[in-house]
Amino acid sequence: MISAWAARTAETSDAGDSVQLHFAGHSFIPLPSGALHWPAENALLVADLHLEKLSSFARRGSLLPPYDTGLTLRRLEADLAATGAGEVIALGDSFHRDEGSSTLVDTDRLRLMALLGKARWTWISGNHDPTPHALGGACVAELERAGLTFVHEPRNEAGLVAGHLHPSAHIAINGRSVRRPCFVHDGRLMVLPAYGSATGTLNILSPAFVGLFHWPALEVAMIGKGRVYPVSPRRLVAGHEAW
Repeated sequence: MISAWAARTAETSDAGDSVQLHFAGHSFIPLPSGALHWPAENALLVADLHLEKLSSFARRGSLLPPYDTGLTLRRLEADLAATGAGEVIALGDSFHRDEGSSTLVDTDRLRLMALLGKARWTWISGNHDPTPHALGGACVAELERAGLTFVHEPRNEAGLVAGHLHPSAHIAINGRSVRRPCFVHDGRLMVLPAYGSATGTLNILSPAFVGLFHWPALEVAMIGKGRVYPVSPRRLVAGHEAW
């Protein structure tokens, strides 16, 4: 269904082209993994990794296999290799709990330390992981760079790049619908999708997004199978707000 819809809506010249998001004077490339590549700064932006989420559930008695951390780190490893980025900016909730940095199993810890050795890291604190850790890199409340401000929770401020809300787009066409994580911005505020392999999503038409965006200027890029597709705001539908 997505391929048929994409043929009508994609703004790229052919299937090999990448969608670009032009935001606050900067150009970004949204990746199918949920990461955002910033070529001008040779940086990779990721939001809401929620590492050790299922591990924290398992310690509380939930019978869930705690493999999400390894899956997320392997995805990040692949993105760094593909983009050649020399910097990672993690927009908060990198760990599902503050103690998550101390509960990593040896294989995941070694993988993460290897990634920390390949790029400069900035960890922005989130509501799930507000306390700085000692894994490496810089732990900050927010980061200002090239006229942009990188934070965890969105606020009504120009030039802000955030995470926290796990945005998704629910679209309808020809009597069918699909819902997928998405990148969304209005030229003033950009919100990235959650990158973690065990994270849910929230429809950008849900109450949590009310008042954040100037809708006439809205740009939405939805993650599909192996690609990111531009979405017309006219295709967005409400319902199934949380997933």
